[in-house]
This record gives sequence, C-alpha cells and structure tokens, in this order.
Amino acid sequence: MFTGIVQAVGTIESVQFREGDLVARIKPGALPTDLVQIGDSIAVSGVCLTAVRIEVGCLFFDVSKETLSRTLLEDWQPGQGVNLELAMSAQDRFGGHLVSGHVDGVVTLIEAEKSARSTRMRFEGPRDVAAYIAKKGSVTLDGVSLTVNDVSDHEETVRFNVNLVPHTLGVTTLGQLASGNRVHVEVDLVARYLKRLQECD
Repeated sequence: MFTGIVQAVGTIESVQFREGDLVARIKPGALPTDLVQIGDSIAVSGVCLTAVRIEVGCLFFDVSKETLSRTLLEDWQPGQGVNLELAMSAQDRFGGHLVSGHVDGVVTLIEAEKSARSTRMRFEGPRDVAAYIAKKGSVTLDGVSLTVNDVSDHEETVRFNVNLVPHTLGVTTLGQLASGNRVHVEVDLVARYLKRLQECD
C-alpha cells in the first residue's frame, strides 16, 4: 500500500523485452535504496512493481504482459523520469490517501494554465472511470496523490481538474507534462469498493 506522496524521481536506465514481458532498470535518484530488499513493492509512476534485483545505483523490475496491457510502461524510454515511492510501513505518516498501485487506466492532459503560483491541469479520461472521480475527492496521477477540483461528464469521456502547487511540480514528473501527454490514473480506493457494493445490491 502507498500514499501517493512521491519520495524521489528516478530515471529509466534501460528497458528490455523478453518473451512478451519487460525488464526495467531504473536509477532510483534520492530514493533510500538501503531500505529496499528483493521482493519489495515500489510504486513506479503509480504502478506497483516488485524489485527483483538490486545493484549499486540501480533497481531492476520485471513487468508482466498483463501490466504492460494496462499501463504506459511499454512506451518507457531510457532517460525518462519516473515517480518513486516505497510501500508504506506501519510506522509511516499517512500523508496522502490510500493508493494500491493498481492503475485504473490512462488519462490525457488537455490543458494546463497558471493559477497564481500554482498550475491548474485539466485531464480527459475514459467514461468508465467517471463514477469514481468526484469533486474534492482524491485521485492518483502517475503515483501523485491529488485533489479533484472539478469534474464534468461527457458522452464518452470524463474531464477533471487538479491544482498543483510549485512544490509538487518541482519534486515529481508532473511538472514536465505538456498537452497531449498521458499519465496513469488510479481512482480512490474507497470509491472503487463502494461502487462494487452498489453493483452487488
């Protein structure tokens, strides 16, 4: 389990496709790798991955075909930045919201504009996540916990705004986004289960 509070921005060192799967080698940046053991879960741009090998200055992850089919990881390129967060321990402060690292889809940045010192970003995503995105609710974008400012439903899509303060822009990859860029989205965990309970009534 994660909180959506990014601890470091890492860099893709290399990606190798092997029989339909992918092996990613990532430089962890400022992530405290002394706390990482083989088998540990790490959120990489919002996707929960397992560390399978550790070298000085590098972490290795196996990415399954199933994960590739639901994420943007197949498009990773060497030199690309990724948001990193270690799994939460029982002693950690709970600063964001409950994040599983199981992304629900991909959304596209369609507009970014300054709002005082912050930046307001508008994203568009598939209609099937609309039921889980609510005004003033939580959403995770590429592993970053954010609050939804506004949401509007359309026939085939949903659009929503989030506000990013200068600190978030500076310590995550979201500050590098441009219109047309896509990111992983994970809806609020509680909303996901409430929707399922309604479907089972």
